[in-house]
Amino acid sequence: MAAASGASGASFGQLYGLHQTPDPLELKSSVALVMDQDTNEVLLAKNSEAVLPIASLTKLMTALVTVEARLSMDEQVTITVDDIDTEKNSSSRLAVGATLTRGELLHLALMASENRAAHALGRSYPGGLRAFVSAMNTKARLLGMGDTRYVEPTGLSSQNQSSAKDLASLAKAAYQHPLIRDLSTSREYAARVGARTVQFHNTNGLIRNPSWDIGLQKTGYIVEAGRCLVMQASMAGRKLILVFLDSAGRYSRLADAERVRRWLERATTSSVGPSPEVTARAPGKLTS
Repeated sequence: MAAASGASGASFGQLYGLHQTPDPLELKSSVALVMDQDTNEVLLAKNSEAVLPIASLTKLMTALVTVEARLSMDEQVTITVDDIDTEKNSSSRLAVGATLTRGELLHLALMASENRAAHALGRSYPGGLRAFVSAMNTKARLLGMGDTRYVEPTGLSSQNQSSAKDLASLAKAAYQHPLIRDLSTSREYAARVGARTVQFHNTNGLIRNPSWDIGLQKTGYIVEAGRCLVMQASMAGRKLILVFLDSAGRYSRLADAERVRRWLERATTSSVGPSPEVTARAPGKLTS
């Protein structure tokens, strides 16, 4: 969901100078990581240890905690005033008073990046929002995500931060759950909101591209994070995890994914074969 601009109007990555890092693919994202899902081989790394705000990529952890808690997906949850975004004043089509199942909220959080849906998932967790955020951070530690910290379940706060390598670990863990895979790659969903039926669509345009084979995805955006994308996709005969953070243009994260795909396909058909790793790292401060 769109969020209001921060005071500086610049992302953390821009403030840190990460966009000045050169890379052979001329990516528009200041942080990138491409990793083989099965072997953990890193094929491309660009500032992959930088710790930055992750926006709605947060919702992958929100989904993972929700699913692994084995809560009923049929339980009815009502949107309340507590779910209204006061951090960025972002809009939502889930009106206060609307009642949906937990499964529907999970669907809208993953597919359409609905902030009120994600907040309601955390709020309705046993023990409430504080217990949910604690569970998010506990799960991060269990996955070895040492660069990661969560303060809320939507990603609207710039204090939700992680690194590309941590997010690759999260994507691998989330991929183990068929429900998260299915909901995150769903193209659209019609939800009953009060007396109306509201159509929601996937925030990732590549989902509708038949040339892509995507098994899991999540997009994110707040000013402090730039445009972000995490995906599991099959290409060039491999299952890969792709992470792009702090992309400057509205469509540049998707274009970066296309650049990576073309690079891998060319390398696969080349007699020389792919370089084992492309690494780019900016000088100076990479963590906040």
